[in-house]
Amino acid sequence: MFIIESYSLAVIFCIITMLCWGSWANTQKMAGKTWRFELFYWDYVIGILLFSIVSAFTMGSVGNQGRDFLTDIKQAEGANILSAILGGVIFNAANILLSAAIAIAGMSVAFPLAIGLALVLGVLINYNGAQIGDPFMLFSGVALIVVAIVLNAIAYKRKSIGLQEKVSAKGIAICITAGVLMAFFYRFIAASMDLENFVSPAAGKMTPYTAVFIFSTGILLSNFVFNTILIRRPIVGERTSYKAYFNGGLGTHLTGVLGGLIWGLGNSLNLIAAGKAGPAISYGLGQGATLVAALWGVFIWKEFRDSQTRTHGLLIAMFFFFIAGLSLLIFAGA
Repeated sequence: MFIIESYSLAVIFCIITMLCWGSWANTQKMAGKTWRFELFYWDYVIGILLFSIVSAFTMGSVGNQGRDFLTDIKQAEGANILSAILGGVIFNAANILLSAAIAIAGMSVAFPLAIGLALVLGVLINYNGAQIGDPFMLFSGVALIVVAIVLNAIAYKRKSIGLQEKVSAKGIAICITAGVLMAFFYRFIAASMDLENFVSPAAGKMTPYTAVFIFSTGILLSNFVFNTILIRRPIVGERTSYKAYFNGGLGTHLTGVLGGLIWGLGNSLNLIAAGKAGPAISYGLGQGATLVAALWGVFIWKEFRDSQTRTHGLLIAMFFFFIAGLSLLIFAGA
């Protein structure tokens, strides 16, 4: 299988993850003009699973190092398989709530609040599991990102006041719940792998490619429960049905699948990088997706276009603190 040999390449993979995780929601915005997010989400989950399969039989099965995918999945212990599946279930619950938050509050608000919170908690949780990286620089970076999250919240409040809009307490609550859940999923996937040795993993542990496939299967299985409930009792808007899903056009379905492929690419690269960077740094950099999503929300979707000049200043400061915080996360593992 393909294995990363250097920290610099691990950082590059994490940056690609950041771009992917911060960009997939654009496909939801595109499909959302004519398509309910509950229906979009089924195609998104299918895209995640498809990428995990392609990745397992390509990058996860070539080369002379490590175990190939089929050999690895045959020897995986039940406890590690269950851990990766549980990670998929937790992620799915968090991501469905994040999708609902995007529909309510927009990308430039939902991502900084939900994923920003997930970044902070997730770094703490994953560092506790595997203490790799300079703790002072790591947590200093996290502190700067917290400042960025606060600035974004203030900017959102000023935007709402300036436009005489009511700040949605429901949207904020969903963002926070999604963020807390999102902080925990990565630890369960990391626990199913031998992070210290991808070349000769411990017996019963999985390689990143196998773990991603099992994790994606957990997302799919849990989606039959979570998304079926949402289709019948949606968080936002009127109820829909599976009949509406199958009546959707090919282009609409492919948009959702594309979103899943984009997120799946980022997820695979991030877990491959975790062996060299450590789970705390790898996860933290990947969740820099907050910055990417905020950029999309501000500059492409114009979610702050009618805001006051002072609000724009807060957004600039938010981006500065995010970039400074992410830079410290990179140097923490150098």
